Amino acid sequence: MGLRSRFLACLFLVAFAAPHAFAADDDYPRRPIRIIVPFPGGAGPDQVARLLGKHLQEAFNETVIIENRAGALGSIGATEVAHAAPDGYTLLMGTNTTHASNVATLKNPGYDPVKDFAPVIRTTTTAMVLLVKPSFPAKDLPEFLEYTRSHKNMTGGYGSGASQISVAQLQSRGGVSLVAASYRGVPLAMNDVMAGVIDLTFGDFSVAIPQMKGGTLRGIGVTSPRRNELLPDLPALAEAMPGFESTIWYGLFAPAKTPDAIVNKIYAESETFLNLPETKKHFADLGVIVATQTPAEFGDFVRGEIVRWGEACKAAGIEPQ
Repeated sequence: MGLRSRFLACLFLVAFAAPHAFAADDDYPRRPIRIIVPFPGGAGPDQVARLLGKHLQEAFNETVIIENRAGALGSIGATEVAHAAPDGYTLLMGTNTTHASNVATLKNPGYDPVKDFAPVIRTTTTAMVLLVKPSFPAKDLPEFLEYTRSHKNMTGGYGSGASQISVAQLQSRGGVSLVAASYRGVPLAMNDVMAGVIDLTFGDFSVAIPQMKGGTLRGIGVTSPRRNELLPDLPALAEAMPGFESTIWYGLFAPAKTPDAIVNKIYAESETFLNLPETKKHFADLGVIVATQTPAEFGDFVRGEIVRWGEACKAAGIEPQ
């Protein structure tokens, strides 16, 4: 084939391929979508993912499958999505654990939270509650600190980065001696508090509030820097332990290099749903507050969170494992 013929053939291929590449993005989705939740079923991120996934399924007229991949503080599920094809069919419901604190708490999480992901949308923010069983001797925060400071070798469970840092802050800021126990997720630690296996844990509002209302667990205080609108009767732990804070968030991520057209399509549909008044009310009833960010805003936010949670881990004396 001559030079002119090869040149014309290349022009034909470019002209043919380009429209079809754009068409592939425009036609998204054309098959089922998986949203990986790197924590157990029933955890806060799982609840948000299932509600959002149900809406996306109806909006896109395609099946949306929620898959739980719990373990290693969310790094197992996050690693799976980081290595998935960047085509919009495998997404992650990530959190401040997978995309911020794991950088400081794990020596090798298996992924880079910035380089390996395309931020889609921050969905919600929330806080945690310090939880004990109803029969715990102390009834309020001052009594709790007095009791725990005088009883050595109590056990505190954690199942996420935020709960791990909260347990560490209870020791460093509260002067409480604890044996820390790691769990595959927050709900599992809560179960062991109810069973009397461990003394305390920190639970996301979304999983803690139902148990508190049902009388199976009792809240001592919240990890937000001030009293929280969702649990106004509980004190902020910072009232007795200045500087105590653990504000958490959830958000949707795609693998890095996912086409912008696909990311923006998922973002637009998610943002519309999340900001409906009825959605906000439903999520507030679950214990989370809708707080959306665009992909660009979310990316900048994550980079800032890596620094913030790294400093929190250092202040709490947490060494990478």
